[in-house]
Amino acid sequence: MLSIVGLTTDHGHVRALENVSFEVPAGSLTAVIGANGAGKTTLLRTLTGLTKPTSGSAHWHSHDLLSLSTEEGVRHGVAHVPEGRSVVSELTVAENLQLGALWRGKDPDVQIAREEVLSLFPRLRERLSQRADTLSGGERQMLAIARALIARPDLLLLDEPSLGLAPLVVEQIFQTLDRLRKQTGLTVVLVEQNAISALEIADNAVLLSLGKIVISGSASLIAQDTELRHAYLGY
Repeated sequence: MLSIVGLTTDHGHVRALENVSFEVPAGSLTAVIGANGAGKTTLLRTLTGLTKPTSGSAHWHSHDLLSLSTEEGVRHGVAHVPEGRSVVSELTVAENLQLGALWRGKDPDVQIAREEVLSLFPRLRERLSQRADTLSGGERQMLAIARALIARPDLLLLDEPSLGLAPLVVEQIFQTLDRLRKQTGLTVVLVEQNAISALEIADNAVLLSLGKIVISGSASLIAQDTELRHAYLGY
């Protein structure tokens, strides 16, 4: 499982995360929710080596995530899809997918993994020869997720995959994620401002506010807590 203990991260004089501790059981989906500035993105960046923590620990199975570089994390089964539909605009869909599997060299399983992600996102198969900058926002988000999945991660960290997308596209992406982790046992940490959709597919949830955990536990119970929703989630 993913175990985070006492994680604290500072941006200069600003404390972005303070003493954050929670666990993500293997094969589960945990939603990290909260308003802008809650520390959600900092959490994922810290776990993947993009931001250095001030203190605390984070372990994925036997691996000390905080001591690994971003590249080492990928080799240990950790994939991070940052916010903003991060694909290489100048490359085609096919080339972006190939880039996701680059570190695996000539592993024959790469082609199998490629077919699997194209089955998950059939629209990408129709656009393999198109440049990424010609895709719609939803298609670019699908490509970003597919590029991460082609490396066959055990732990997928997703940052705001619904940002700026139409509700129908968001529903499609979330349903795909839900089906994927149920079928493959993939462990997912989903950072989202769209708390309603995230809580619907999550097993567990962590509510952050100003870098601190307000509550963590069952996603369904948190979704039913009217007082918490009104105070922190705006609905």
